Amino acid sequence: MREEIDLLNQIIEEQNIENGGMTQVELQGVVRASITDAVKYIDDEVSPDRAIATEFYRGEPFGNEEDGRSSVVDMTVRDTVQKIMPALLRVFFSTDKVVEFNPVTGADVAYASMATDYVNHVLTKDNNLFMELQSCWQDALVRKVGILKFFWEDNQKQEGYTLTGIPEEALISLQSDPELEISIVSTMMGDFPTYNVLVNYKSKTGRVRVKSLPCEEFIINREATSLEDAILTGHRKMATVSELVLMGYDFDFVYGKSSGTDELQTNVERRERTNKLDYSYRTDDSTRLVEYVEAYIKIDWDNDGVAELRKICCMGDDYEIVNNEPFDKPPFATFCPSPESHVFFGQSIYDLVGDLQKIKSNVLRNSLDSLSMSIHPRVAVVEGQVNVDDVLNTEVGAVIRQSQPGAVTPFNLPFVGREAFPMLGYLDSLKEGRTGISAASQGLDAENLQSTTAVAVNATIKGAQAQIEMIARVFAETGMKELFSGVLKLIVQHQDYERIIRLRDAPTPIDPRPWNSNMDVSINVPLGAQSDAEKAESLAAITKKQEEILQKFGPNNPLVSLEQYRNSISARINLAGFKNTSAFINEGPIQLPEPPPPQPTPQEILAQVEAQNIQADMQKKAAELELKRQQMIRDDDFRQDKLEADIAMQAAELKAKYPTIRLSTEELMEQLRAPREMMQ
Repeated sequence: MREEIDLLNQIIEEQNIENGGMTQVELQGVVRASITDAVKYIDDEVSPDRAIATEFYRGEPFGNEEDGRSSVVDMTVRDTVQKIMPALLRVFFSTDKVVEFNPVTGADVAYASMATDYVNHVLTKDNNLFMELQSCWQDALVRKVGILKFFWEDNQKQEGYTLTGIPEEALISLQSDPELEISIVSTMMGDFPTYNVLVNYKSKTGRVRVKSLPCEEFIINREATSLEDAILTGHRKMATVSELVLMGYDFDFVYGKSSGTDELQTNVERRERTNKLDYSYRTDDSTRLVEYVEAYIKIDWDNDGVAELRKICCMGDDYEIVNNEPFDKPPFATFCPSPESHVFFGQSIYDLVGDLQKIKSNVLRNSLDSLSMSIHPRVAVVEGQVNVDDVLNTEVGAVIRQSQPGAVTPFNLPFVGREAFPMLGYLDSLKEGRTGISAASQGLDAENLQSTTAVAVNATIKGAQAQIEMIARVFAETGMKELFSGVLKLIVQHQDYERIIRLRDAPTPIDPRPWNSNMDVSINVPLGAQSDAEKAESLAAITKKQEEILQKFGPNNPLVSLEQYRNSISARINLAGFKNTSAFINEGPIQLPEPPPPQPTPQEILAQVEAQNIQADMQKKAAELELKRQQMIRDDDFRQDKLEADIAMQAAELKAKYPTIRLSTEELMEQLRAPREMMQ
C-alpha cells in the first residue's frame, strides 16, 4: 500500500504539474500547516471552555471545596438544558415531514413531493434521527455547537445459491458476470454435459448515514464564521487499523501509522468526556488506533488563482496525505443555540447560566453550613478538664465527662440560611430572563397561575417560550437546512438504482436519478404564538366552517375543496400527537363522482311541454294526411279495378260479336296500370 499511495500521488502530481498546478510536497506543506493550526485552535482555545461546561453540566465539584464544609453543587445548567430539550424535540418531531423540498424548475414539480417523502424516510427509518439530534442538540446547548456529519456508506451483500442441471452454455454465461462467483460442485457427463454449481452473488448497496460527532473531533480554521466561508473544516478521529483496512488501505501501511493510545487525549475536552480511557489492554494489532483526518480544504490546487474545495484525507500524527479528490460541499450540519455575529462559535446555555450555578452553589453551601452549625454547634472546652473523646463523639444523647461544671461551653449560632432564600429567588429570576426557562414556561407554576385569568396565563407562557422558539428557528434555518439539502445531494449523486420503500402503507419505487439536487428547502416546524390548545380550538372552528360550506354548496364549490378539508383533519391529527395520519384518513388523490344533471327551471319545463304538444299535433296531422293518402290510394285502386273489369267485359263482348277482329287487351291494361303505379 505504501508503494500504491506513492505511485498514485506521483501520477496525480505529474498530471497537476503538467497543468501548472502545485507539487505534492507543496500540497503536503499547505495541508499540514492548515490542519495543525486548526487543531491547535480547537485544543488550546475552544476545548478548555467546553470542558468546563461539561463539568458544570455534570455537576462536578469546582475545586474550591473545604473539608468539613458543604460541597453541594447546584445543577442549573443541566436543569435548564433538560427543560429546553423536550420543547425542541417536540417542535421538530410533531410532524412526519420535518422538511419539504420546493421545485426550482418546471421539471422539479413531479419530483419535489417524492423527494420530501424519501429524504424524511432515509433520515427517520434508515437512521435514528431522533437520537442523533438529541445528542447533537445537547452538545449545542452545553458546548456552543453541535455537529452532525452525513455521508454515503457502501455496503456489500453476499447471497449463495445452488443450481443443478446447468448446461455448458448457461455456465459460460454465468461465469462472465463479474458479480457472480461460480464454484462447480459436480458434473454430469453425456451427450450434453450439465453442471451442479454453487453461485455466490455479491451486490453493492448504499445508504446515507447521519452521525453526531463529538465536539472535539470537529476542526475548523480560526478565522471562519460559518461553514460556507471556512477555509478548512474536518473530522479527526482515532480509527482502528481494522476500520481503515476496510476502507481500502493496506494493513502494513496503516499499522505503521498506529499507536497504542488515544492521541486525542491531549485534548482536555476529550479527557473530560471519556474520563481518561486507557487503551493499553488492546493487544490485537487490528484494534490499534490511528489518527485519521478527513479535511475539506479550499486550496488553489491547479494554480489558476481560485481556491477549490478538495477532500484530503490524512493519516498519522504527521498528517500524511493518503487521498486527494475534489468535493462540492463539507458534509456537516452545525447547530448553535445563540449565534454571535462574525464568529463561528456562539454562546451555549452554560455561557448564559454557568455563573449563576456557581453563585447558587456557594449560597446553598453557606446555607447548609449555617444549618449544620445551628444543629451541631462548636464547643469550647477547658483543657485538661474534659474527656476529649466524649466531646468528639457526635452520638445523640452521649455523655460528656468533665472535671468541673462549665468545662464545656457550646457556641450557639442562629440559623441564618433563610436570609439566603430571597437571593436564590433573585438568581432564578436572572436565569429566567437569560434563557426564558421557568415554571411558567413549562405550565407548572400552579401557585401563581391558578388564580390568574386565562389571557394572563397564556401571555406569561408565550413570553417565556419565545426564547425557546427562537432557538428552534435558528436550528431550523441553519443545521436542519444544511442536513436535508446535503442528504438530498448524496442520494442523487450515489443512489444509481431503484429502491422500493413503504410510503403511505403501500410499496413505492424510488429512483432519484432524475431529481434536481438543488431544490429549495423549506423547514416545516410548527412555530407560532398559539399554544396547542389554542391551535386545536382554531382548527376545530376552521373545520366546522369548511363542513358547512361543503354541505351547503357541495364538493365542487369555489371556496373549499376536499383536499383542503383533509388538510385540516390531518393537522388536527398531528396536533393530537399522531404522526401517521394515513392510519386515520386516506392521503391519495380524491376522485369526485360525476355531478348530477342540473334541474330544469319552470320556464324550461313549460317550454318543453309546449314543444311536446306541438310535436304531438304535428304527428297527429301527419297521421291524418297519411290516412287520407291511403284512402285515396284505395279509392283509386277501386276505380282502376272497376275500369279494368269494364274493359275486359266490353272486349269479351266485341270478340263474341266480331270474331275476326284483333284486339290486344293486355296493352290496354298496361296503359291503365301505369298511372296507378306512379301514384303508389
